[in-house]
Amino acid sequence: MAQISSTEQPHMKQIDLSTLSIQQLSTLKQQLDQELDVFKDSLTSLKGAQQKFQNSHETLESFNDEIEGKDILVPLSGSIYVPGKLVDTSSVIIDIGTKYYVEKDLPAAKDYFQRKTKFVSEQMEKIQYLGLEKSKIRDAIIEIIQIKLNQQPQA
Repeated sequence: MAQISSTEQPHMKQIDLSTLSIQQLSTLKQQLDQELDVFKDSLTSLKGAQQKFQNSHETLESFNDEIEGKDILVPLSGSIYVPGKLVDTSSVIIDIGTKYYVEKDLPAAKDYFQRKTKFVSEQMEKIQYLGLEKSKIRDAIIEIIQIKLNQQPQA
């Protein structure tokens, strides 16, 4: 997929949108619409991941010596839980992705979830910036298409 950007890049050339035909502009608009849809889907996925990391961090914040020995429900899947008992609250097993698990002490696990939350937030900001840039270009294309359509009957 070709990249469309309002900022000049060394490997790209700038095109005056007013020199393109209505068909070319419509194709560009469709491409931008597709890219914006991908950005929206990516933001939704990243928001879900960010929420999971934040929830995991908040859960670890509530861990202390007083909860050791307490009964809990252990998730086996999204809808299946089994009863369990907290035995050692000084270390936890965390999912680091693709069904890989690591045992970490409490401070290291908290740090892991903080770093992951920060990383996902930074990626979301980048995607939001790109989406805003693409939206501006899309708006400019729509404006030029309107101008060209208004000029057609006169010609």
